[in-house]
Amino acid sequence: MRGIADCRHVLFLSYQDSKGGVSLENVHQFRRDMWGIQWTFAHNGEVPKFTQPKNPQSGCGTTEVPMLGRCTELIYLPVGDTDSEAVFCAMLNALRAEFTTLPTLPVLYEAIQKLCDEIVRGREKETIFNFLLGCGTFTMFAFSWPGSREGSSVWNGLHYLVRCFPFTTAKLIDVDYAVDFNETNDDNDRVAIIATKPLTHLEDWKEMERG
Repeated sequence: MRGIADCRHVLFLSYQDSKGGVSLENVHQFRRDMWGIQWTFAHNGEVPKFTQPKNPQSGCGTTEVPMLGRCTELIYLPVGDTDSEAVFCAMLNALRAEFTTLPTLPVLYEAIQKLCDEIVRGREKETIFNFLLGCGTFTMFAFSWPGSREGSSVWNGLHYLVRCFPFTTAKLIDVDYAVDFNETNDDNDRVAIIATKPLTHLEDWKEMERG
């Protein structure tokens, strides 16, 4: 626990497959290198525009890969067959087409927001698009387009919580286990947690707004 608390950010996804087969290639999180920076991506939802992507490296006989923004060249290709990896690759391809090096964070944020709008546009009702995108060691983006899968009442969105001094003890919702964060954090620590749904009792979880 001490080692986790000292990290800048930790990206963890407990994954139940809904698109793509059960295989190592489809395991989140996905990683790619761009501009000498490691980008990581974890996604919860379904993106109809990117369902069952075709990978020319897999010998399926097609070179069709979804493109976003100004992208005209496919540099990043999905290895597996999930919509999550396909949309991640499409976002990186679009950013690489837009910029030759890492832009300032406000410019990068605006570019990612435009790509998210494009991904959802025209399929707003069917799309569930919740993701965490890590850019190097210090920066993480979060986006939420929540919803429920067809035939399910389970709501898929993103909730967040910020813990800071004075820390308290939190009890998990799904198991009988409590953590005293005074024992795992220093007075100067400030920790943000993002999850599909609230994880603990008696803490001020908030749901992210759509878009």
